[in-house]
Amino acid sequence: MTAFVLVSGGYTGGWIWRDVAARLRESGAEVHPVTLTGTGERRHLAGPGTDLALHIEDLVQVIDHVEAPEVVLVGYCYGIYPAVAAAERRMDRVARIVYLDSPMPQDGYSVLGQVQEQMADEATKDRMLQQAERAEDGWRIPVPTGEEWQAWGNLAGVSEEGLERLRRLASPQPLGTLIQPMELSGATAKLPTTGVFCTDGGTMDIATLEALVASGAPLVQDLVDPRVGFFELATGHWPMLSTPDELAEVLLRAAADEGHRLTGAP
Repeated sequence: MTAFVLVSGGYTGGWIWRDVAARLRESGAEVHPVTLTGTGERRHLAGPGTDLALHIEDLVQVIDHVEAPEVVLVGYCYGIYPAVAAAERRMDRVARIVYLDSPMPQDGYSVLGQVQEQMADEATKDRMLQQAERAEDGWRIPVPTGEEWQAWGNLAGVSEEGLERLRRLASPQPLGTLIQPMELSGATAKLPTTGVFCTDGGTMDIATLEALVASGAPLVQDLVDPRVGFFELATGHWPMLSTPDELAEVLLRAAADEGHRLTGAP
């Protein structure tokens, strides 16, 4: 049996996977939605020392306690950072990493460092950096307001009920999780990988990625590999809230090694 370990993004927790987890379990899969320390229902455990290393250890412990022999590790948005680092520490247990509408973490960069250095969308870059500057008590980034979620969140397709859950259950984000640099060896390049793009209002899709590969862009050449597949979801940045059935189907297909393969540069 395959076990899915679902890692949420910033300001949220394991609650965000409720509907997707239900669909996956109906298929017979073992599912572990993770609430990282200091987020979601564990927000009361947050403090100035809550950082990326703690979230990596959270995931290592989850992986160690999964009984299924294979783990499909799904990292959404911020969640891909601790997911990739945890996978490096448990290469023998992770069968696949799924990048769900997320960046590609780079060795030596923090989340915000990568935003500062590599993000092309200036408005999004400024918004993320300004949020960090608003950290209360020097370490706790406040939850976006309802208006901020609507303006920044790419909430295309999310129902009013989903928006209400997001507004009600979102939690502050510990600053340390965003400013601690990643330490990666690159070992996870050996693991099967799936990328899932949310294309409604998103900045990346399979066609754009194929064009980047064809241009010879160095950062994406490693993605031309038979172990790497891709899917698209025609929704905004919150597919677990907007299209849980479709997302669950994509995750099951990813676990079965399906997905679009890229061709190399000419």
